[in-house]
Amino acid sequence: MNVGVISLGCVKNRVDTEEMLFFLQKDGFRFVSDPADAEVLIVNTCGFIAPAKEESVDAILEMAQHKKTGRCRVLCVTGCLAQRYGKELLEEIPEIDVLTGVSQYPQLSEYIRSALKGHRAGSTARGRDFAGCGRVLTTAPYSAYVRIAEGCDNRCAYCAIPLIRGGFRSRKQDSILDEMRGLAAQGAKEQILISQDTSRYGADLEGVSLPGLLLEAEKISGIQWLRVLYCYPDETSRELIDAMAGSEKICRYLDLPLQHASPAVLKRMKRRGDIGEIRDMLLYAREKGFALRTTVMVGFPGETDREFQELMDFCAFVQFDRLGAFAFSPEEGTPAFDMQDQIPEEEKQRRLGLLLQIQQRISLKRNRLRIGENAEILITGRKDNDFLGRSRWEAPDSDGLIRVKSALPLKEGQIIRARITGASEYDLKAEASAQSGGKDESAQ
Repeated sequence: MNVGVISLGCVKNRVDTEEMLFFLQKDGFRFVSDPADAEVLIVNTCGFIAPAKEESVDAILEMAQHKKTGRCRVLCVTGCLAQRYGKELLEEIPEIDVLTGVSQYPQLSEYIRSALKGHRAGSTARGRDFAGCGRVLTTAPYSAYVRIAEGCDNRCAYCAIPLIRGGFRSRKQDSILDEMRGLAAQGAKEQILISQDTSRYGADLEGVSLPGLLLEAEKISGIQWLRVLYCYPDETSRELIDAMAGSEKICRYLDLPLQHASPAVLKRMKRRGDIGEIRDMLLYAREKGFALRTTVMVGFPGETDREFQELMDFCAFVQFDRLGAFAFSPEEGTPAFDMQDQIPEEEKQRRLGLLLQIQQRISLKRNRLRIGENAEILITGRKDNDFLGRSRWEAPDSDGLIRVKSALPLKEGQIIRARITGASEYDLKAEASAQSGGKDESAQ
């Protein structure tokens, strides 16, 4: 049967989708890109914040129309929103035939076949087992995400991830390394380690840690760039920074979601760590040549003008190369949902706009400092007369691009050297020399 899949949300959800596709392919299902051609439609949902929930529900309703106008016989809803609101979804959207949470992807084929016989099928029982399996990559073949842990123990006051994904558990190191070797054999020269709390990796296992995993991973033939995303501030040590800085393969790119910089707000958020020590560690990483990325939240309950200004001042001082920001969204089941002094939505958006204006100027300044740099660039496509790419300082799906001019043709997935010649707030320009333009640096 033909299967169409819509994957929403974060890159961790993308990995779920890729594993889901592996099980379906193994059981003989075929994949199509046009929902109108699919006999089975799957929506892998996100349930993190209100806009993501709304997007997921809209996608479910849109796909449900194909049961009337297309070939769809089975509509499946999976993932975080299904895990959290499965009962409500089944009650409100009768077109759903299969509903599963985040632990039942190996059983999805069985549920689909049951639905074809007229039975509404599925489960949202959360499993504790966490091991790797095969993948059908939805990324370009030269770049792949590798999930090293699942769940979260941090219990931040605003976050529903522990309610959805359960407690933190690391994946066995041998399983991770085996998957990375397989991906490298398929051509994945850039591999990106992810989890809800990547820096905690190995805390629940004996004899392993994130620095140790990186040390083993960089030995794998075929991997040229190793990238680490989503480190928790007080778990990111100078030892980790030094280990990353001492490797030729590990990208000097530190992604450290801070959420805020006011000690009082961080305390209400139930975030650990001393913001002064975190600032010093960020500056240490910059001295080591790292790009600095963070994510922050404005409008948390009780956030005063002074506390918001503390966040603004911190960001202006550190000068993050990359910054993502969003307004607080009250999530059911979290402590912050019932907190007093909720900030009006209009004020949250005003503060968000002010922060993004400042960051836009900082981003432009930081990008302009790179003009003249001779950068290693991974070519990711072409637009108009330019090739598109990323350096070690740009993560996929979240950061800007580099527009590369080359007198010689370049191939997608090729790694070249080019000189940075221009900068805007988010993107860069570069020129490949006649010598480096046609040369695949990945062969070295």
